[in-house]
Amino acid sequence: MSETPVKQQSTTAFYGQAVASFAVALSATAIGIYRLDADAWIRAFLAVAVLYLTTSAFTLAKVVRDRQEADGIVSRVDQARLEKILAEHDPFKPVA
Repeated sequence: MSETPVKQQSTTAFYGQAVASFAVALSATAIGIYRLDADAWIRAFLAVAVLYLTTSAFTLAKVVRDRQEADGIVSRVDQARLEKILAEHDPFKPVA
């Protein structure tokens, strides 16, 4: 009656596409900032802002993933408790 949870994994192609997309976006932004017709301090500010945005995006993704995994674990523990209670329950046992 208990179902084994299926672990979802991304395909190699999806992983490669995500890495390539990130590399292209970061490279294009870096080249755009480098070739920007502005003072060096403005380009430096934009570069720091892009790095901050990138690290914040990674942190947000990790927090969302961790919360999703924690919710899944709690759900599985609750399901296991329910299955244990149902397995131990005898509907024909007289009430004392």
